[in-house]
Amino acid sequence: MQIFHYVDGRLFAEDLSLEDVAAEYGTPAYVYSRRAVERHWHAYDAAFTGRDHLICYAVKANGNLAVLNLLAQLGSGFDIVSGGELQRVLRAGGEAGKVVFSGVGKTRAELHLALEAGIKCFNVESRGELRLLEAVAAEAGVTAPVSIRVNPDVDADTHPYIATGLKENKFGIPIREARDVYAEAGDLPHLAVTGIDCHIGSQITGLGPYRDALERVMVLAGELAVAGFELRHIDAGGGLGISYRDECPPSAEALVETICEAVPDTGLELLIEPGRSIVGNAGVLLTSVLYLKESGGKHFAVVDAAMNDLLRPSLYDAWQAILPVAVAADVEPRHYDVVGPVCESGDFLGLDRRLALREGDLLAVAGAGAYGFCMSSNYNARPRAAEIMVDGGRGHLIRQRETMDDLMRGEAVLPLERE
Repeated sequence: MQIFHYVDGRLFAEDLSLEDVAAEYGTPAYVYSRRAVERHWHAYDAAFTGRDHLICYAVKANGNLAVLNLLAQLGSGFDIVSGGELQRVLRAGGEAGKVVFSGVGKTRAELHLALEAGIKCFNVESRGELRLLEAVAAEAGVTAPVSIRVNPDVDADTHPYIATGLKENKFGIPIREARDVYAEAGDLPHLAVTGIDCHIGSQITGLGPYRDALERVMVLAGELAVAGFELRHIDAGGGLGISYRDECPPSAEALVETICEAVPDTGLELLIEPGRSIVGNAGVLLTSVLYLKESGGKHFAVVDAAMNDLLRPSLYDAWQAILPVAVAADVEPRHYDVVGPVCESGDFLGLDRRLALREGDLLAVAGAGAYGFCMSSNYNARPRAAEIMVDGGRGHLIRQRETMDDLMRGEAVLPLERE
């Protein structure tokens, strides 16, 4: 059974009607399926059977505490890119020893926090970071485990905003410079080199880029072995895409097979950092139709969700399916631009969508479990949406809808008297 499916013309998440979810929690609201998250994570874990491995879920995709706690219960590791994400993982019950820390702009405070927590590895992305980490580790009197995130200059054939493995991208260290950086790391007394990290992008829909990148990484691994480095792991990164429209990304099993073929079984632990492929199609954004409007020969469906709730369509010109929560068989379909209330012409969830609608109808934006709520904002003083996790026939509120008091907490007006 599909996770999101129709029963008698009404859309369900697992065994719960999305009409019932909207009635209880309101809209806009993000709705996730526990069953889907577990299924997608287990697909990776089962594919690695027989190989030493750690699945490090990319927290940036969806960092809700309930999602992280669910994954921690499964035994997942975590890939973080900030000190805030580390604190989320720890508060959700994740193990610090299963955390890898990526990101190009780690601060001194973040490095100290991660050292104090005892994370598994720092994925270092510049010489400056390497030296700062050495200084922070020396101050703390500890040894920091490091891998170098190498940039293999491989085209992941994805949107330029989410490509990370080309030489012109800000991420990682060019692979041609990596040996020198490893040599420098090896000479620093408070660093322990434990692996190699590579990440080439997001929403990748083919295996070729992974093969190309890992071939280059394994050449470097061989050179490091000759130089006397005893690596413990290879981190192949993440970025596997999902189907939003007509994409045909490979399965988790196919990706793992490619990784295992590229990295001989010599005892090295294999790490991967999936995010979108675990939670992306495990979630939808529920929204209500406020008004139906015609202007300039176009039809608009104005809904109560906006670009502040779901940024991907405006930011990336991304396409996500928009589904009626209850099929209206007696209404003539039209081509609608589905737009939000935000005061921007770029505020849309989908353009030119054929839908049969009435004012007050509910819609579900599919593929919203990743890079949905986590990229949302309070633009136009709009409270962020509620989040609900469906487990069988029950819905659990895992984030309350923000209030205006939440939005203005910490702000203050100037005193009446000027100095």
